[in-house]
Amino acid sequence: MDTKEILSRIFKDPATQYELTEFENLGKPIHDILNIYPKTAATGREAGKTKYFLKSFIPFSSGNEEVQVYVEDGKASPEEIVRQLWVYKLIHQYGYKADEIDLEKGVQFGTEVNTKAADIIVYSDSTKTTPKIIIECKKPKRKDGIEQLKSYMNAKGAPVAVWSNGSDSIILYRPYPAQFDDTLFDIPKRGQEPKDVLETKKTLLQLKKAFNFKKIVQDLEELVLADSGKDEFNEIFKLIFAKIWDEKEALENRKDKRVEFSKALDPDVTYDRINALFKSACVEWPGIFKIGEDIELAKRHLQVCVGPIEGVRLMGSNLRIMDDAFEYLLPTEAKKKKGQFFTPRHVVEMCVRMLNPTRAEYVMDPSCGSGGFLLHAMDWCYPADDNEKRELRKHKYAGKYLWGIDFEQRAAKTLRALMLIAGDGHTNIFGPDVSSLDPKTWYETGSGQALMHGLRQAKLTATTIPENETLKDDDKAWEYFNELKFDVILANPPFAGEMKDRKMLAHYELAKPALKRAGDDKQAKEERDVLFIERILKMLKPGGRAAIVLPQGKFNNSSLAFIREWILKKARLLAVVGLHPQHF
Repeated sequence: MDTKEILSRIFKDPATQYELTEFENLGKPIHDILNIYPKTAATGREAGKTKYFLKSFIPFSSGNEEVQVYVEDGKASPEEIVRQLWVYKLIHQYGYKADEIDLEKGVQFGTEVNTKAADIIVYSDSTKTTPKIIIECKKPKRKDGIEQLKSYMNAKGAPVAVWSNGSDSIILYRPYPAQFDDTLFDIPKRGQEPKDVLETKKTLLQLKKAFNFKKIVQDLEELVLADSGKDEFNEIFKLIFAKIWDEKEALENRKDKRVEFSKALDPDVTYDRINALFKSACVEWPGIFKIGEDIELAKRHLQVCVGPIEGVRLMGSNLRIMDDAFEYLLPTEAKKKKGQFFTPRHVVEMCVRMLNPTRAEYVMDPSCGSGGFLLHAMDWCYPADDNEKRELRKHKYAGKYLWGIDFEQRAAKTLRALMLIAGDGHTNIFGPDVSSLDPKTWYETGSGQALMHGLRQAKLTATTIPENETLKDDDKAWEYFNELKFDVILANPPFAGEMKDRKMLAHYELAKPALKRAGDDKQAKEERDVLFIERILKMLKPGGRAAIVLPQGKFNNSSLAFIREWILKKARLLAVVGLHPQHF
């Protein structure tokens, strides 16, 4: 087996670039950088077994110049691959010399007898007296290590340290003589100090497109957010909006494509800079945050948060990666209480592929959440991998054919952010406080009013609304908006809770059994997702098609046979797909 095949076996799936995205820009393929070779054991218990070794770019502190990385029986050392690629990167990208680097160097902690070995220590010069950077390399997907790294920094007095698992990394910075309390977006090159990294101006082209934003958020939680006393979701969103606005400005209005979202040496300067960007974003995209709102993170906390974010490019990034991060940000308990479990993205993709929306069809998600169905529909109909295609998609497709409604504020905010990242800030997303189940609520909010006017303008109402109608009288709500004319509806409606408004229930055929049971003296109630089934079918034009995610009981409980009978009377059932219980 050659080096490429060994790497494929070690990292399982070469299609994901061995999960080594940290090393994508080294100038040549990873299998050309590393030299892995076989040796056959001649004696002992493992006689005859083939082992594979890697020649280290520099000798280990023990004197060894090679290290075992793979054995035929599958035993592998992926962290060693990560370490060697970091050594190559330090020498060839950052300019350090081989005699300024130690591998597996012992770290003494005070009076402890036993020392631990740091994976990589980089020194200021070849005398190796002043540690400058410590790097810890972990197996891909391994989450621990940051606390260990901090202890190494304190023991060795190094101002900079890196935790890396090959696909994600975080760079810690301890401004001397303070204890660790900061981060950097990159490590200093040979001859540079951390302040040089902080003062370096960046352009859009220098920002990383391959990154794991969920991991960045998790790191920030561990470092500062959990102890900040602030709403994590809201504060991270402020930073995201500020960064998207800055990238948009760099792309459209700055000749040198320079970005301003970066930290300074002084936390006060950092705060003023980032907060000003946030306020500009609020002017550009009103209605997402309150008027006059500021970033509430303490300045020292904001200083830490900016470091990992400033080096990545959000606009045009992989939407599924960002979607995964936003799903993580929404508090689990809040999701459970409202029945707003996010739809697994492979389930979303299956639904989109089965319904096969076209570029000229109107697509609606009446409980859109963070917009998984809409985003996948957009990618399905209009793939875009560069800014020109995203602009075309925005003007020709997304702004006209994609529609979404969500009652919950954070979900609507999440989708708005994702649409901005996708390159579209004007998609027909309506909410919060707009209920798909009751058109009368549309008369009460600005977003609901916008929804009604939008539906009339796009001619998506089954009933023609008179031109002189002002849409102020909510008694007309069910007459005008009960039946709509969407081509495709994709939805995972919230299933928690029951609807008890008798006037609203009276408009639903599926609520008739509940109203009959309640009589005149009891509280009538029907489950939310049952009403969504009927509402979705009434939102479809004749010949339209829908995919709805529902609890299994709706299709196998004998007491709910009336729902299935109603569906079969009103629509042609194309498929019932059973999902594994662990999907959610």
